[in-house]
Amino acid sequence: MDSELFKFSSTFTILITSFFALLLLHFLLSWRSSSKTKSNISLSRKQAPEAAGSWPFLGHLHVLASGPDLPHINLAVLADKYGPAFTIRIGQNPALVVSSWEIAKECFTTNDKLFASHPKQKAMQHLGYDYAMFGFSPYGPYWRELRKIMNQEVLSHTRLESLQHIWDSEIKTSLRELYESLISKNNEKSSSNGEVVVDMKKWFADLVLNITVKMVVGKRLFGSDNNHDYNQVAITKLKGLFKLLGTFVLGDAIPSLGFLDFGGHEKEMKSTAKELDSLMEEWLQEHKRKRLLSGEMKKGEEQDFMDVMLTILDGDTKLTEFYDADTINKATCLGLITGAGDTTAAIGVWVLSLLVNNQDKLKKVHDELDIHVGRDRQVEESDMKNLTYIQAVLKEAFRLHGAVPLSGFRVAAEDCTLGGYHVPAGTRLIINAWKIHNDPRIWTDPSEFKPERFLTTHKDIDVRGHNPQLIPFGMGRRGCPGVPMALQVLHLALARTIHGFEFKTLSGRPTDMTGTAGLTNMKATPLEVLLTPRLPPKFYV
Repeated sequence: MDSELFKFSSTFTILITSFFALLLLHFLLSWRSSSKTKSNISLSRKQAPEAAGSWPFLGHLHVLASGPDLPHINLAVLADKYGPAFTIRIGQNPALVVSSWEIAKECFTTNDKLFASHPKQKAMQHLGYDYAMFGFSPYGPYWRELRKIMNQEVLSHTRLESLQHIWDSEIKTSLRELYESLISKNNEKSSSNGEVVVDMKKWFADLVLNITVKMVVGKRLFGSDNNHDYNQVAITKLKGLFKLLGTFVLGDAIPSLGFLDFGGHEKEMKSTAKELDSLMEEWLQEHKRKRLLSGEMKKGEEQDFMDVMLTILDGDTKLTEFYDADTINKATCLGLITGAGDTTAAIGVWVLSLLVNNQDKLKKVHDELDIHVGRDRQVEESDMKNLTYIQAVLKEAFRLHGAVPLSGFRVAAEDCTLGGYHVPAGTRLIINAWKIHNDPRIWTDPSEFKPERFLTTHKDIDVRGHNPQLIPFGMGRRGCPGVPMALQVLHLALARTIHGFEFKTLSGRPTDMTGTAGLTNMKATPLEVLLTPRLPPKFYV
């Protein structure tokens, strides 16, 4: 997981109206020395232009949160005015906003090591086990060792092959339950044309969270065959985590006022962290008891990622020099759930939304599935290499509605140069991936949904961090290590879902495509569609 965004809310209104005098006083006291330092630097080195409209103490926070548009769109408007690299102030912290693929490439190649750490934030501290969580750890020996383990052990090709049966089975089970729900609702209606209204946003999010938690700790949270009350508690805790990771905390922007805890967000983070640790501890102890009962587990016999981490941490590892083994295991597993669950669900929902609103593209996907799979069996993993159009649809969804439109929230470890501008140490870095993904220099008709571009003019561009023109998972050493797993799950889940059903919007009206601010760009409203099975009943049961 490589992105930490602000959730702009009524906190700002409270901040401005109730404490402006206090903020202004603090600003005036510190203004003289800081302005002298800035003046001396600017005289000797060329710096990126700073956007107008900065307020004392708050910086440009009000600009990011202003109007109906989301922060990445507001920053894109500023980029049109100030250029592909400009600065803003997030409270007291200077931040460089990059909006071109050329400068983004500089960030993640020439200067990748300099931008390998995230700025410290309250959410990372409280919800990430005091930075033990992989996605939040500062660049250093602990992070490097954990990265090696993630790539070579936890998320390796061999490991994913051994666990592929989990998402294969879970997708089949969820589709069966969806089909049975449709049949049940049809039977309850006095007359029916076979169409049933389903919120596919909720359904797909539940599916992805089931897959993720099952792979990480062996648990299934949704479904008719589960302990509803217990699972509902776990779901509530995990969704609370997703929400809080994208919540703005005053102390991150203005450290000297962190003790005020506007909105009580830090208090809520501490409480949620305690509840989540209790849940993770329970799951960890279950895994340990299972090992004691079944005897020593050999490498390769692990049933889920928590098992894998137990094996690794039982052996010779440098990791325990930094945190105890249980903390590392819980932090890593919770990080995997966090990193995979929300973002994978978000992009899957965007794919379905785009296809529902573009029935001609949906027909092309159905036609491709009927040609290469037919209607006498389900889609299998081995079919995916032939389903090039649905792969192009997924790429185009990443481009138009990436789950993380503002990526790479990092901090410069040393002075450096980007795009010809001097960047002082301590400067925050924000990559406006959404702006890059909508750059008309790269993409013809950038606002239009054209999957065909990835079969023709852009067929050699992928989403794995090799091409700075398309970086939904980030790029460089802090790019998301879970890309292969996410793509395999998305390809199979989407292919089977689309293969199995016809989708139509209610009353022929297009579904709303508004996104949300926060950690993940989710579809803001439900995806309610009319669903009709398109395969024989035997393929759902």
